[in-house]
Amino acid sequence: MSPPAFSGNPLDRASYRRVDAAWLAAQQQAGLFLPFWQNRPLLVEDRAGFLPWRGEWQDRLWVFLGLEGAQPYFAIDLPGENEPLLGQGAFQDMRPAAFVLSMRDTAIAGQAKALLDWHKRHSFCSNCGHPTDFADGGHRRVCSRCGAEHFPRTDPVVIMLPVIRNEDGEEECLVGRNLRFPPGLYSAFAGFVEPGESMEEAVRRELREEVNLAVGEVSYYASQPWPFPSSLMLGSYAQALSRDFRIDRQEIEAARWLSRAEVHARLKGQIEDEMKLPATIAIAHHLIGDWARR
Repeated sequence: MSPPAFSGNPLDRASYRRVDAAWLAAQQQAGLFLPFWQNRPLLVEDRAGFLPWRGEWQDRLWVFLGLEGAQPYFAIDLPGENEPLLGQGAFQDMRPAAFVLSMRDTAIAGQAKALLDWHKRHSFCSNCGHPTDFADGGHRRVCSRCGAEHFPRTDPVVIMLPVIRNEDGEEECLVGRNLRFPPGLYSAFAGFVEPGESMEEAVRRELREEVNLAVGEVSYYASQPWPFPSSLMLGSYAQALSRDFRIDRQEIEAARWLSRAEVHARLKGQIEDEMKLPATIAIAHHLIGDWARR
C-alpha cells in the first residue's frame, strides 16, 4: 500500500540557508507560490496551483517551503471575504483536495497549510504578550520585546488498532464510532499524547479511557503528518488482553470487533450497509488495511 496522504514531501527545506534574508529574497523572485485563501489551497484541475511571484503580494503572509532541485517553492495567504480570482484555478478545502492531488502536491500543500495556520495563531508572544516578528522564511517567530523564539508546533497523536486472537485462533480488530464522526463511520481509536507520556503509554491510557480495554504489547506501524491544524499521527497496533470492553459515551458511542474476512470485504465494497471504514487519505485506513492483509 502507498504511504498515507500528506507524507512523501520531496522538498529540501534548506534549513541552513533560509536564515539568510538576502538568499530568501533572491529565491522569491524565482519562486513558485501556492496561494491559500481561508486555509484552502489553489487547485488547477488536479494539480496544486503554483504561481510566480506577483507584486501585489508584497505585504501578504508568505512562507518558504523548500527547494526541489534549484526551484524554490513558497506558500502565500490571501486575505478577504471574497475568493480571489487567479486564472483558471479555484480554492478547495484541504480534505477533498487530498483526494485529487498527487502525493507530491498533497504533501507540499499540507506543509503549507500547517505553516500558514501556525503564523495566524501565533502572532503574539506567549511569554510576554507582545507582537512577534517573522523569521527564517516563516520557520521561526521572535518576540519584538523579550526576544523569545517561537517555532512551528506539531502535536503528537496516537492512533491505534486493538487486535486479539479469538477462540478459533483468528485475529479480530476493534473499531469505534466517535460522537463527532459522520454517520456510520467506524475507525481506529486516537488521542493526543500528554506531557510526560511515551507513545505506548498514551495508547494504553486512551484505550482504557475510551473503551476500558486492557492491552499489552504496543507495536509501531507508521506515522502521518496531518495538517488539521498540525498533528503527527503515530499509528500502532495494541494487543488486547480481553475481548471485553465498555464504551465511555463521552467520546465513543459504539465499538465492535471485526474479523479479517469482514474487513477485507468492507474495504472492497462487498458489504453494503450503514457501516463505513476510514477514507483512503487517513492513516486509519492504512492501519486497518495493513492488518487485514497480514
